[in-house]
Amino acid sequence: MDWAQLRAKVAGCTDCKLRAGCSQTVFGVGDEKAQWLLVGEAPGSEEDRLGDPFVGQAGKLLDNMLAAISLHRGSNVYIANVLKCRPPGNRDPEPDEVAKCAPHLWRQIQLIQPKVILAMGRFAAQTLLGSDATIASLRGKVHQYAGVPLVVTYHPAYLLRNLPDKAKAWADLQLAKQTVAEH
Repeated sequence: MDWAQLRAKVAGCTDCKLRAGCSQTVFGVGDEKAQWLLVGEAPGSEEDRLGDPFVGQAGKLLDNMLAAISLHRGSNVYIANVLKCRPPGNRDPEPDEVAKCAPHLWRQIQLIQPKVILAMGRFAAQTLLGSDATIASLRGKVHQYAGVPLVVTYHPAYLLRNLPDKAKAWADLQLAKQTVAEH
């Protein structure tokens, strides 16, 4: 599947019960040949309304984090979520929902061929790494996902509530930046 086919498949997807309860799918946004792929959990209410990942206050923080390392949304950065539809009440995605949606993210990764994946938040990290380990134990090292270096960091929404962890997120960004430079 090329980009257009994948977009159409996601837009028309009814493989799980989530599509019936959301306004639209949130495919992803950015540079389709990016070195950086940022992966979050699932769309929230604003993302569902607007159709783009990481909007609102968390999105602004993410944009600021990217700017701090001379990156910008859409320029050498692609942003996606594990799930393309909003779970009701922003609950954690269920295993069957992930299983049905994971092939879409997998195809995005194949098409982009990033130099690094930045897993943003517990759910994205645990899903991509097939682990139930904590963020604290996963941070600070380079993992692999399908042969692509993967760095785990905190979700921007978490950082808005836990300001002291911004320094740790900064260290994660530096590790990801170093990883891109080495590959």
